[in-house]
Amino acid sequence: MLLGIAPNSLTFSEKQAMKFPITDISGKIELSNGQKMPYLGLGVYKAKSGSEVYDAVRSALDNGYRLIDTATFYGNEESVGKAIRDSGISREEIFVTTKLWIDDQGSKTAEAFNRSFEKLDLGYVDLYLIHWPVPGKYLESWKVLQEIYDNGMAKAIGASNCMIHHLQSLQKEGMKPILVQNEFHPRLIQQDILNYCHEQHIVYQAWSPLMRGQLLDHDILKEIGQKYGKSVAQVLIRWDLQKGVCSIPKSVHAARIRENAEIFDFELTSEEIQQIDNLDRNERTGAHPDHFMEHFN
Repeated sequence: MLLGIAPNSLTFSEKQAMKFPITDISGKIELSNGQKMPYLGLGVYKAKSGSEVYDAVRSALDNGYRLIDTATFYGNEESVGKAIRDSGISREEIFVTTKLWIDDQGSKTAEAFNRSFEKLDLGYVDLYLIHWPVPGKYLESWKVLQEIYDNGMAKAIGASNCMIHHLQSLQKEGMKPILVQNEFHPRLIQQDILNYCHEQHIVYQAWSPLMRGQLLDHDILKEIGQKYGKSVAQVLIRWDLQKGVCSIPKSVHAARIRENAEIFDFELTSEEIQQIDNLDRNERTGAHPDHFMEHFN
């Protein structure tokens, strides 16, 4: 069973590219530097430090997840690290992402990474991302991330919340981002950015793949789900993978964490993918990457 996306059009079926096998919860995608990353993981945005995020991570790992996505801004890195260490699973089997917050960019980047490194206490970070591209600072931060990558403390580096021009600017500073993590769901596809990333061999990863629950009662999605005996959330996560997009749905509930991984026993048709694509409205739940400073000030 193969996944593909159309790199030169807005339709799914005309031309296939960037194919990789969709197998099961243990499936991985190869990054441009040869590292392997699970294409499905757990996001822990807004999961409270302590027992809430600890239990969520342990539940995810117990259900076969091997990618955990956190960030300095989430305030839960220490609990995430403890849950991973306590799991008894080999460190090499678990892929851990964290991110550089906007207040720490520029001259504070190295110090900020070291704090995250110490809080996680996992020996290394699998992926370190610039959380938002702060004007006048993110390019300086990118140079530091390349040093962190070169010394092996982060196995891969990239950026989050980027437009194409941000990615092009980063690449001019030396290394091309290995991964970009953007808001992605049927109301915000940004096919041009997705196409660009696939053409450049930059892995695309979705945050807010369920649009923070705003699509769970959508009639078209419910109808598709009923055909397969699946929830809307499962349809959306499956759609991600078949679009060539890795996914990190967030939940702190064990039943939902388990449900979100039960997407490997059905396959959407190209017509159904197009139906979902047609829901695109360029509608965000978060800030626009060109104007986010106004959002956080």
